[in-house]
Amino acid sequence: MRLSVLLLLLGLVLSGCGAVAGRPVAMPIGSTTAPTTTSTTTTTTTTPPVTTTTPTTKPPATRPARTSPTGFPTAATTGVIPGTKLTVVTGDQTFATDGQVIEGKDFRGFVRVTARNVTFRNCVFRGRVASGNAPLLDTERGTKTVVEDSEFVPSHPAATIDGLTTRSTTILRANIHGSVDGVKANSGTLIQDSYIHDMAWFASDPNQGGGPTHNDGVQSFAGESGITLRHNTIDLSGTKDANAALQSSARDTIVDNNLLDGGGCILNFDHKSLNGPLTGLQIVNNRFGPHSAFECPILLSTQSTISRNVGNVWADTGQPIPPPQVHD
Repeated sequence: MRLSVLLLLLGLVLSGCGAVAGRPVAMPIGSTTAPTTTSTTTTTTTTPPVTTTTPTTKPPATRPARTSPTGFPTAATTGVIPGTKLTVVTGDQTFATDGQVIEGKDFRGFVRVTARNVTFRNCVFRGRVASGNAPLLDTERGTKTVVEDSEFVPSHPAATIDGLTTRSTTILRANIHGSVDGVKANSGTLIQDSYIHDMAWFASDPNQGGGPTHNDGVQSFAGESGITLRHNTIDLSGTKDANAALQSSARDTIVDNNLLDGGGCILNFDHKSLNGPLTGLQIVNNRFGPHSAFECPILLSTQSTISRNVGNVWADTGQPIPPPQVHD
């Protein structure tokens, strides 16, 4: 009887959470109003100025250093290194010069990268008030962006604010929390040695037709590929009604040596928005917490296949997790 009820509830959750209707439309930098899918009316508001920034690229002679954590990442081993002096930067920023190195900034606006080989070190990204979709950092138009030892926490949390939206980006030792999704990871994204946790739940989300937010630690869409999660802590066990630590329709996804917990199912792979099967999935040497709503470490849709599935165990006992659940 208990198994039947759990399967029925799981089917209901998956019908609302497993498939992604489409990508949220990002709010333009410098605008407090974004287009939505439910209205054709355009509202114009006074917007803050957008600054295209060319900071000094010469790094300081000395700076605090941090190596990769030996255990799984926590708040103590991620984010800005203690002792770093931060300079407040107010207003939206666009970094459009190749090779820029930005260090020790406290951004009080949304940040966008449009250049190649831009590096952020020891920065805090807070955003501002927004009524449309907006990540604190958007690297979709950049190439080979690197983020090191930085924190992402919105100063004005909202149902439309995520931590990062990325492409061709490496994220190292980041502390990401307080947004709806931690990272919307597009092709060529590596997240490593980072701590993604305590997402913000809202009862009404315009991206969910006015229903509650479907919070994910990391989310990847159909058409993307080459996403790697390596040695992170992604813990949504403290987030109300979280969807998944990872929700993905991206081919060639690697999930390697992470501590993962929370959501209906902790890892949720869904092919239904693809024109074909979801392949190239590798789930290797991960530790799974006990807090998925349906006792479900991994969920696969019927045309999603894992090419490598080894070394995945329960974090508390070290025993192997059960085989993935498979259904649409």
